Amino acid sequence: MLHILHYLEAIVTCNETTIKVEVEKSYLIRRNEDNLHLNDFTDPACNLTRLSNTTHLVAVMSLNTCGTLVEEDDDNIIFKNEITSADTTQIISRQHDVEIAFQCAYPKRTNLTLGFTHKNPYAFTEKGFGAFTFDFEFFESQRFRKQVDANTYPVEVYLKQMIFMQIKATTSIPNTELFVESCRATPYDNPNSRISYTIIQNGCVKDKTVQIYPSSKSQFRFGMEAFEFIGAHEQVYITCSVILCETGIPGTRCSQGCIQSNSGNHRSKREAVAQTSRHSISQGPLHLAKVSDSQVSGPSLNLGMNLVFIVGCLLVCGVVIYRTKRSKAKYQPLPTSETDRRQRSLFSPLR
Repeated sequence: MLHILHYLEAIVTCNETTIKVEVEKSYLIRRNEDNLHLNDFTDPACNLTRLSNTTHLVAVMSLNTCGTLVEEDDDNIIFKNEITSADTTQIISRQHDVEIAFQCAYPKRTNLTLGFTHKNPYAFTEKGFGAFTFDFEFFESQRFRKQVDANTYPVEVYLKQMIFMQIKATTSIPNTELFVESCRATPYDNPNSRISYTIIQNGCVKDKTVQIYPSSKSQFRFGMEAFEFIGAHEQVYITCSVILCETGIPGTRCSQGCIQSNSGNHRSKREAVAQTSRHSISQGPLHLAKVSDSQVSGPSLNLGMNLVFIVGCLLVCGVVIYRTKRSKAKYQPLPTSETDRRQRSLFSPLR
């Protein structure tokens, strides 16, 4: 179902796969036209000049592209973005910047297609470390020889099967080490989702099924049993906070390792050349397959096509900024059949 909202000079159109926004070019917009961008201005497909004309700014984006943020409340999943002329590398501005916030809210029982895609390497540049990247990948086994094909996301898994993950840092600076400070799971591609489950916190493993595997200082390899969130959630995203440090420097976050929550506040102060800022990286989704949907009979998994999940039957759109309070959902093991208990490998073909 298509829903269109006229808001002042802007028209926001929401459907099951995309958001379209049309804004009449006012004097302020024309004056800042060369600097206008969406949240993600690095993707050429998100360039506002691509579809715009002489009278209107026009942008069309998939629900999970162009820096679109995902939030939720009790009834809706909310996708938010913004057209702005502000310099995102600065903290303040003394210019009259254009700021046009828009959003689409979808009731949680709508047929909504996100067209999930594998996330590219995360690239950063910081003083003292230059350019560096983080790669977050799923692998087919604990040998970490073959990663899951990026063209076959989402990754389909069964409850209690082991999933194998690797985070890798790449930098030209020698004598550096990677530290994974935290990892959490959410049912949406939103690390600040009200529903979340902690896997690693303050460098300490919190999930009892987590296994840490040997790796180099630039890698972190770990595995855990697949689970699902209680409720109408069929997918899981994993988001981790990572830091790059110089090796052998006392007092860096990497050198501190696991810090128990009852041991006080031990967050390290960032030294200019000793460690980078904390960076959030994510990968997913994992799609929880049901035993009744297919059968398991081997050591590899046939990965699913684009996931269509059920979140509502009406589409609502708007331009009012909405914020939700964060809370954590309780996690508990779900009952599994005898067939589930016999499934030991993550990657098993679906028939």
